[in-house]
Amino acid sequence: MSERILEIENLTVSFDGFKALNNLNFSMEKGELRTIIGPNGAGKTTFLDIITGKVKPTIGQVRFKGRNLRSLAEHQIARLGIGRKFQTPRVYLNLTPRENLELSCTRNKGVFANLLGHASVTEKHKVEELIQTIGLEAKSEIKAGLLSHGEKQWLEIGMLVAQSPDLLLVDEPVAGLTDEETELTGELLISLAETHSVIVIEHDMEFVRQIARKVTVLHEGSVLCEGSIDEVQNDRRVIEVYLGQQEDSHEEA
Repeated sequence: MSERILEIENLTVSFDGFKALNNLNFSMEKGELRTIIGPNGAGKTTFLDIITGKVKPTIGQVRFKGRNLRSLAEHQIARLGIGRKFQTPRVYLNLTPRENLELSCTRNKGVFANLLGHASVTEKHKVEELIQTIGLEAKSEIKAGLLSHGEKQWLEIGMLVAQSPDLLLVDEPVAGLTDEETELTGELLISLAETHSVIVIEHDMEFVRQIARKVTVLHEGSVLCEGSIDEVQNDRRVIEVYLGQQEDSHEEA
């Protein structure tokens, strides 16, 4: 029997009367790769904020590995095993990819250990594996500021994995990437899903089709439907939501 790693029940988030999430129910199994899509304003960012503790529920609850997260701060939730990658890469530009990964591996040791920079044999082995996983072997010793946008995205994903989270939250990882970088990013996330649970928020439907196993569609803060990419794309409600948004954008133009 599969084990649920994340459960969100009857959850509402209100900002001055506006419901960013509205009676949302969502769950995913351990080891699952889930893609979240939805039109602008559907609540996708708030969805990630609520899981990481940046925003607290007005009503309802979020449970991670069976534990209610309401009373926990963001850093406590991160230590439980939830890692988040934001849209814009957050890497140390003056450090090499190897140094970025080493720093991420030693984060749990405390300030002085990080400053001294003494990586164990196990950590050095982990860094080498991550460099290969993210495909930066040839650029592991140059400053991260010299990497392409896509390579910085891969480095940040590697930095996230270095902290050994059980659940990876990845927000629009292919925005601004070339076609080749997009395809490689998809392959990277699929490979990471072999050892982690992964949630990917994305707009690029070709990329969604590349990685999707199960897709959840958000609309007006609630789950509109779930299923395979073909089921979702052929769902009448999803077609209406996306066509409606396209029509609104034409009128504004």
